[in-house]
Amino acid sequence: MRIISGLYKSRKIIAPKNLPVRPTTDMAKESLFNILNNNFYFDDISVLDLFSGTGNISYEFASRGTVQITCVDQDFGCVKFINKTAKTFDMPLQIIKSDVFKYLEKATLQVNIIFADPPYNFTVDQFSKIPKLVFKNNLLLDDGILIVEHSKHTDLSTLENYAYSKSYGGNMFSFFNLK
Repeated sequence: MRIISGLYKSRKIIAPKNLPVRPTTDMAKESLFNILNNNFYFDDISVLDLFSGTGNISYEFASRGTVQITCVDQDFGCVKFINKTAKTFDMPLQIIKSDVFKYLEKATLQVNIIFADPPYNFTVDQFSKIPKLVFKNNLLLDDGILIVEHSKHTDLSTLENYAYSKSYGGNMFSFFNLK
């Protein structure tokens, strides 16, 4: 994987092969950040990256100037890798080892963007817990958005606070907001 834009543009990051991850493709990531670039100034926002995996999305935000980034993943190997990479590039990431759902139940922060990249084999019921907890616990600022990455074979359009989806190859991003 590589960082697409910003301070660390074109830097390659090689994750260990034994991590239980499926990093967002460069094409999908570039398209997502083109959308976000039209709505946010990256150096003025805060981000919560759920199911962080390799930290791919967080590195992209940090490279573009975001300094308030929280990463949450329950896998020790993923957390260790994100910590190592953040130190290597001197990125301001707060990394939390936790089950995402338990974290969302207790979280008190409010952010502009929440990005969630859970396993693609989640059921719609499992996916639905993410926006339910985010909006129940008021984790987004007024202008904030929740972005959930999932397979193009999963339809999240019936979930509360759903706004729209964008498809890139086999990847789909569903956007949720306060409405």
